[in-house]
Amino acid sequence: MRLNGCPETGPGPICPTRNEGYLALEKYGALGDGRSVALSGADGSIDWWCVPNIDSPPLFDRLIDAINGGYFVVQPEGEFRTEQHYLPESNVLKTVFHTCDGEATLTESLNSGPAGRLPWAELARRIEGVKGSIRFDLKIVFSRRADTASPYKSQIGRYTVFHVRDILGFFLHSSEVCCEQDDAGITGHFVVNAGDRQVLALVVGQDEPLVVPPIEDIDARIDISDQAWRFWASAITYQGSYRNGFVRSALALKLLLFSPSGAIAAAATTSLPEKIGSHKNYDYRFAWIRDAGYTIKAFLAVNAQAEAQAAFAWLLKRLQEHGPLVCYTLNGQKVSAVKETNWPGYKNSRPVVTGNLASNQHQHGIYGDIFGTAWRFVEADNILDSSSAELLSHIADECADNWRQKDAGIWELEDEQHYTFSKISCWQALARAVELADKGQLPTTCRDRWMRERDRIASWIDEQCWSDEKQSYVMYPGSGKLDAALALAARFRFTNEERLRQTLIALDRELKTGPYHYRYSNAANEEGCFLACSFWIAEAWALLGDVRKAQMALEELTLALQGGVGVWTEMADPSDGSWLGNMPQGLTHLAHITLLETLILKQKTSS
Repeated sequence: MRLNGCPETGPGPICPTRNEGYLALEKYGALGDGRSVALSGADGSIDWWCVPNIDSPPLFDRLIDAINGGYFVVQPEGEFRTEQHYLPESNVLKTVFHTCDGEATLTESLNSGPAGRLPWAELARRIEGVKGSIRFDLKIVFSRRADTASPYKSQIGRYTVFHVRDILGFFLHSSEVCCEQDDAGITGHFVVNAGDRQVLALVVGQDEPLVVPPIEDIDARIDISDQAWRFWASAITYQGSYRNGFVRSALALKLLLFSPSGAIAAAATTSLPEKIGSHKNYDYRFAWIRDAGYTIKAFLAVNAQAEAQAAFAWLLKRLQEHGPLVCYTLNGQKVSAVKETNWPGYKNSRPVVTGNLASNQHQHGIYGDIFGTAWRFVEADNILDSSSAELLSHIADECADNWRQKDAGIWELEDEQHYTFSKISCWQALARAVELADKGQLPTTCRDRWMRERDRIASWIDEQCWSDEKQSYVMYPGSGKLDAALALAARFRFTNEERLRQTLIALDRELKTGPYHYRYSNAANEEGCFLACSFWIAEAWALLGDVRKAQMALEELTLALQGGVGVWTEMADPSDGSWLGNMPQGLTHLAHITLLETLILKQKTSS
C-alpha cells in the first residue's frame, strides 16, 4: 500500500505521507459515538480507537506504535491522492481517493441508532465508486497493547470472532469483499466501479454477548448518525461569519462528552508529545474540573442545555463524593498514579503513560472553575438545588481559608508557588459566590466573609504580583516570568483592567511567536505553543475593548490551523506549524468557542 509517487491529479488533493510510519497529527479526523473516539487518517487508516470507552485500552494503537501497533486501513492498491473533510455540521467523516484509474469516497462513522447510542461499538466504513474502477486493499491489525495481549480468533457458529483480552468482536462486510482472518488480524480486497458501494464494519463489545446486525442496517446507520449530528448542530443559535468554525468546535467538544456518566474528557488520546522527543507526554483521557467548567459554559453558549445539565450534575456529584480534586476518571473515581508503559510513543517520543500526576496535586484554580461554572449555569436562567447550594458554600469557605497557600498552578507544575493565576482564580470563586448569594442561589450566612476575603485577595495580587519592570502581572511574586493564563483574568472580571491591558501587551511581546503563544516564559525549551492561550489572549483583548485586535488574532490563528479537518490538538510547533499534543483537545476548542461568543456579543452591544 504505497504512499509515494502519487499521480498528478492537479491542485487540491494531497498525497498523505508517513514519516517512519507516523502520520502528521493534522492529517487525522475524529469519529465518536458518545462513548469512544477513533482517529482516522487522511490515508484511509484508523490508527487509534479505545473500546468500548475513551479511557479503555486501545484496539488500534498505531498512533503510538508505528511498527507493531494496531490499525484498520482501507486504501487503493498502488498510488493515490486524498482529500478529507467532515460532512456539513456532522462528525461523519468523508475521504475522497483519487487514482490514475478513478475516484472513490470513503464515508465513516462510529454509529449511533435512531434511539441514540448503541449498546455495542459499531465502526462503519462505506466505500463508493465515483468514476472509473479502483481496487482497494484492506488490512486490520489488532493491538497487542505493547506486548501485554496476544490477539486471537475463534469460530462461534458461522462467525469468526476476534479477541483481545476481554474485547471481542467481528468484522462484517459486503458480499463482494474477499478477506482472510488469522489471529493477528484480517486482510482482504475488493473493487469499486462507478456507482458501486461496499461496506466494512467492526462490531465490538467487552465481555458481553453481541448481536450480528445485517450489513445493510450498519450502512443505514451511517446516514442515521449523520442526521443525528446535523440535528444536534441545528440547535446552535450562533450566527455570523464564523459559524462554520463555531459549529465545528462544538462538534469536537460533543465527541469528548462521555454519555454514560456526563463526564467530559480533556482529550481522547494519551502521551502525544508536547514536543517531539520531549518527556512531557501525558494521559488526558480524564475529566478535569477546569475543562468540565469551561465545557459547560460552551454547551450553554451553543444551546445544548441537556449536555450542560448532565455535565454540571456529574461535576457536583464528584465534589460531593471526593471533594474538589483537579481531575477524575470518566466514571467519577479518583485518577490512578502515573504508570509508564512499553509503547514506543508517537514519533518515538517517550514515555507513554496511563494515569496523571495531577491527581495528587492541589490547584487553587479549581475554586474559580467551580464557581465560574455555577455562575454561568445560573446566569442561563437555571437554578441550584439546596444540596448543591450547601456544597458550594462549604467550598467557598475552603477557598477563603486556603487562598494564601502555595499550589501547583494551572499548568500543574511540580514547583509549588504563589501563582498569580491561582490567586486570581480564588478571587473569581469568592466574587461569584457573593453574586450567587445575592441572587438567592447560595446561603447568605458567610456572604460578607467571602466579600472581605475577595477584596484581600485583590489587594494581595496588586501588591505582590505586579512588576513595574515588566509592566505586567508576573507568574508569581518576584519571578519576572510571564504566564499566558493571566489573560483569563479579563473573562473572570478581575478588577484592575488597566493592568490587565498592560499584561496583554507584555504577553504578546514576550510569549508570542507568529500567531501562537507559549504558556509561560522559557517554555520554548520543552514544548510547543499552547493553542488555547492564543485564543484566550484574543478574547481578553475583545473584553477589554479592542475588538479589532481580537478579530485580527482570530483570523491569523484560523489561517494557521486550516491544515486539518477542524479537529485541533493542544499545541503547535511555531517553526513549521506541525501539531503537537493530545487530540481532539477540548481546551483548544473551548477557547475558540468562547472567543467567538465574545466577539458576537461585542458586535451586538456596539450596534
